[in-house]
Amino acid sequence: MPGAPYNAATQWFGPAFERLHPLLQALHRSGGSLSGEVAISTGTGLAGRLGRRLARRLGIPLDRPRRGFQVRIVHDGQAMHWRRRFDDGSELVSTFRPVGHYPDGHWLETTGPARLRLGVDLADGGWRWRVRSVALRGLPLPRFLFPRTDAYKRIEDGDRYRFAVAFSLFPFGELLRYEGALHAIPADPAVNVERVAT
Repeated sequence: MPGAPYNAATQWFGPAFERLHPLLQALHRSGGSLSGEVAISTGTGLAGRLGRRLARRLGIPLDRPRRGFQVRIVHDGQAMHWRRRFDDGSELVSTFRPVGHYPDGHWLETTGPARLRLGVDLADGGWRWRVRSVALRGLPLPRFLFPRTDAYKRIEDGDRYRFAVAFSLFPFGELLRYEGALHAIPADPAVNVERVAT
């Protein structure tokens, strides 16, 4: 990959990195920040109660259905660091460490006490996470106890970073969803070497 600096994302994807949309390549080659508005929703009935509880644990505000949102993505040779910030000051910080290489490898995401083993599917220049296993405070959880997660990112309308994260649990249905179409904030030249404090 000519011009691609060594970092966790470019090395993990290898030649498949070129299958990402050029804007996603740039974001994951050099890091950067995205900003915009997100829609936040929970299910109804018991699904809604479970979704609100999950949102509290993740630090996702539920007092309004739409919120300003920013995510800063920083890469180094060992990991990707994502700091998601809502306009009320709530933050959701994750570190993603690569294991192996695409397509058979995975990422280990640590967000608070949760650790997820994530595979990746590439399609139409976008990226979809596939949850392979979940541990909470170091203890593996049976998959049926953890909500099914559907998370993706892609480029739409030429320059918008469309993403969605949804959690559902059988037989209750969708518990929690947040999604939006973000735009890039001009890059800080030092962003690809700066680490996000966790």
